[in-house]
Amino acid sequence: MNHPSDNQSRGDSHRGGNDAVIGVALRRSLVAFGAIGAVALGAWWLTRDDGPEAVEEQVLVAPERLDTAGVPEPPALPFTETAAAAGVSFVHANGAVGDRLLPETMGGGLAFFDPDGDGDPDLLLVNSSAWPWDAEAAATMALYLNDGTGRFEEAPAGTGLDTPLYGMGVAVADFDADGQTDIFVTAVGRNRLFRNLGNGRFADVTAAAGVGGGDADWSTCAAWLDHDRDGDLDLFVCNYVGWSRDIDFEVDYRMTGIGRAYGPPTNFAGTFNVLFENLGDGTFADVSEAAGVRVVNPATGEAAGKALAVLPMDLDGDGWQDLVVANDTVRNFVFMNQGDGRFVEDGVALGIAFDNAGHATGAMGIDGGLDPQRDERIIAIANFANEMTSFYVAGTQSVVFTDEAVISGVGPASRSVLSFGLFFFDVDLDGRLDLFQANGHVENQINAVQPSQRYEQRPQLFWNCGDGCPRQFVPVAQDAMGDLGEPVAGRGAAYADIDGDGDLDIAVTQPGRAVRLYRNDQATSHRWLRVRLEGRGGNREALGAVARLRWSGGVQERAVMPTRSYLAQVEPVLTFGLGADGRAEELEIRWPDGAMSTHAAPATGGEWLVAQPTGAGE
Repeated sequence: MNHPSDNQSRGDSHRGGNDAVIGVALRRSLVAFGAIGAVALGAWWLTRDDGPEAVEEQVLVAPERLDTAGVPEPPALPFTETAAAAGVSFVHANGAVGDRLLPETMGGGLAFFDPDGDGDPDLLLVNSSAWPWDAEAAATMALYLNDGTGRFEEAPAGTGLDTPLYGMGVAVADFDADGQTDIFVTAVGRNRLFRNLGNGRFADVTAAAGVGGGDADWSTCAAWLDHDRDGDLDLFVCNYVGWSRDIDFEVDYRMTGIGRAYGPPTNFAGTFNVLFENLGDGTFADVSEAAGVRVVNPATGEAAGKALAVLPMDLDGDGWQDLVVANDTVRNFVFMNQGDGRFVEDGVALGIAFDNAGHATGAMGIDGGLDPQRDERIIAIANFANEMTSFYVAGTQSVVFTDEAVISGVGPASRSVLSFGLFFFDVDLDGRLDLFQANGHVENQINAVQPSQRYEQRPQLFWNCGDGCPRQFVPVAQDAMGDLGEPVAGRGAAYADIDGDGDLDIAVTQPGRAVRLYRNDQATSHRWLRVRLEGRGGNREALGAVARLRWSGGVQERAVMPTRSYLAQVEPVLTFGLGADGRAEELEIRWPDGAMSTHAAPATGGEWLVAQPTGAGE
């Protein structure tokens, strides 16, 4: 159910110049009037009764279109699906046998990371499993090792990762600072922490570390970050809803002509997120209460969150990692880091709790970044069908965001799909952040009652046409995306340069189906620079570092934060596109401990390792 916002009207004080303020305000007013009808018609899904009535669809009227004069056409951005050819044969198991239990349609975690330290991104695919009450054999996750050319070989049996669990998402980091990346897996039931022992072996250290959670928990996303800047990595874990098989059958969501169906989370209780502080000796302490990340519904006194994704991001530029949490059908959270181990939840005041109509959305995946051309921070949140992808914008001198889904160009094209994994990346290496989202409905028979919807839906690419365009993001046509334009039941999505050619490739998971691996075959001949940061102390992978590249085309900014999208981890290497003939000039780095360093960039591009200088941050 949507919750109305008590937000006050927000101005555009973060934009400079009276003319710019008036122009933007006028555009937003026109868009708002056009969008009211669409929002009212689209809100039926989240506000409907959970009874057995079939849906009588109404014709959705698109919001008023912005002037497209002067908007350039996106270049051809073809991708080739290569999973089988690349040696990735993984098929996700979700245990579905017809009971339509909610977790069955929600899974599909994945991570690009380098557990063997050879410099190539390997691929971990999180599996769910048969349910304990079924006779089928339990499934386990799979690790595929990259040979550096985009070909993978599954790690042999005996890695220690073959622990049966009903897995959901994953977060990877070197939590013990031994130089090897470890793995935390979220699940329905107890979560797992696997310590990387080297030589392809992992040990389950969950019990000793104290991060397993409860047997009845359903955890989704997770993130490693140094929230208190003490030099080691802490762990934030998102929990979804209070779920059990018995509760699911009691809710008994049905659709006429189908019978039991995968229902919304509205009839399940909310949950609390958990923050584990790293004690530096391999153990963690639950500091959620003291840190202020347990959010209570003031009307009921119960847990308020239903979290599916989290984005650690420094929203106010003070050097401390804040947390934006995407909640499904209840307001999103924004935890502002106070710099003393505490957070204050302020999503309503900061404009991220609700969409541009003041409604809570069916929020799934999340990502954010900086648009230097417009001097704005941007955050995108993937939403349910008949809801636009939220596109929050704030000037760098403000922390108050406005949902500019329609103005950005993302809104109208995203409203008809149900989106999960979502991330910003520079798909064509032109120096600007583009947007990708993986789509797919939760109900595999939705078309029987809702003709406009399909279980399998096409992924979407939104090309950033740069400053000066009437709308910043332009949907890339299906026939210009190659295999990426084919429908899938998309869930988790992540990126990495799997074949060493500089551009970013994509993996997308599907519940109960094979993973898709898309090789980026764009042929713009644009130059690029990839940067790998090496931190000091207990944060060797420099998680939370921010790198600003000055180049001949202006400024780009990237943050080292693998946690983004939905249940996913992207590679930690930073990719800067340089366009047709751009030159990198200088890299300024704010390290996770707040230390600053400046480095002359290599003129030749390629991949560059930058270690935190001795003395910086000490």
